[in-house]
Amino acid sequence: MTPIFRNILVVARRDFLAIVATPAFLLFLLAPLFMVGMGLAGGVGASQLADSARGAERIVAIVDPADVEALRAADRRLRDAFRDPDAPPLLEVRLAGPTTADPRAVAREKGADTYAVMSGPLAAPHIVERNADGRSGRYLALLASEALRDRAAGPVAPIAPRFESLRSGGASIAAQQSMGFGAVFVIFLLTLLLAGQTVSSLAEEKGNKVIEILAAAVPLESVFLGKLLGFLGVAVLFIAFWLAMAFGAGLVAATQLDPASLAATGKAGKAADALASMPATGWPFFLGIGFAYFILSFLLLGAVFLGIGAQAATVREIQMLSLPITIFQVGMFSLSAAAASAPDSGLARFAQIFPFSSPLAMAARAATDSDKAVHLLALGWQALWVALVIWIAVRLFRAGVLSGGGNWKFWTRGNRA
Repeated sequence: MTPIFRNILVVARRDFLAIVATPAFLLFLLAPLFMVGMGLAGGVGASQLADSARGAERIVAIVDPADVEALRAADRRLRDAFRDPDAPPLLEVRLAGPTTADPRAVAREKGADTYAVMSGPLAAPHIVERNADGRSGRYLALLASEALRDRAAGPVAPIAPRFESLRSGGASIAAQQSMGFGAVFVIFLLTLLLAGQTVSSLAEEKGNKVIEILAAAVPLESVFLGKLLGFLGVAVLFIAFWLAMAFGAGLVAATQLDPASLAATGKAGKAADALASMPATGWPFFLGIGFAYFILSFLLLGAVFLGIGAQAATVREIQMLSLPITIFQVGMFSLSAAAASAPDSGLARFAQIFPFSSPLAMAARAATDSDKAVHLLALGWQALWVALVIWIAVRLFRAGVLSGGGNWKFWTRGNRA
């Protein structure tokens, strides 16, 4: 092992143990319990995203031109009998023809939640529906029957619909956008909570002159990278602790459920539907790529905190310098949350390219877009910016530590970076 890597690991181990091996770390682990208010705010934001996606719910009827008006008239008449919460999704009528898309392809089209697609003659329609127990397919069959009755002006033979279930069609857009917003919120909250600890540690070491002792013992580049890796280790330990707690709580809750009572109340089916909902890229890839984006976001923000914080001479100056960074990060959260609500917009593309919002926005994209190759490109793009930010922050760190703060040059006289 080369001396520089040995020094980096020594500093990383020192900072890691200095934080973990203290009673105060237990309070730090329990800090999320005191952030229930922020969690509620995240839930409100996710519900707003779900509300915005409800406008994309639809049922589709692919019929001959002669049946269009009769079908629309039947829909207007029957829809008035429903209250708003129970009303079927909006009806979209398409003309049947040689180039008409397959009903299964229509049901899987992006940009809308298609609950059922009807095609073929009205007397014997073929209905493709997302869930076998859903009401949308039955509503389309009722529309076909009413349209035939209106045209015949009298009794008609019962129709013979043929139903086909597409239960494996995936989660709804509303659910996926909510998952995307949840990924943005969790990465933002963890990054801000954990990366902010670098400032408090740096303030303490500058106050008791420990940073000068470290600078005299090992190269400042090793001190900087060691601190960054040490705090990353603390962040990973923090996440592992809460994942273990959540997994244990889930097991305990599962043992307390009564399958008979759930089946009697109909909650078992709802629970199964909730568990069946998944991001577009699948749970394993979504969780793995989300963790990778968190690490990149943490390295970006942690490097900025260390580089800027080293320019201050007092604890108060460090806290004042960290405030603009926090405000900037809140702005990145707002930008990424807006991108999660409009995945195909120009704003979303900008958020996915801009380096400081890219980890959050790309994590949200993993919930709504099934394309996985684009994330490899995004990881490379973000890794370049992490390297650039660390390169700049190391020089700011060196200049600030050697000058005692207040010097914003990239090098000091006689100590060129």
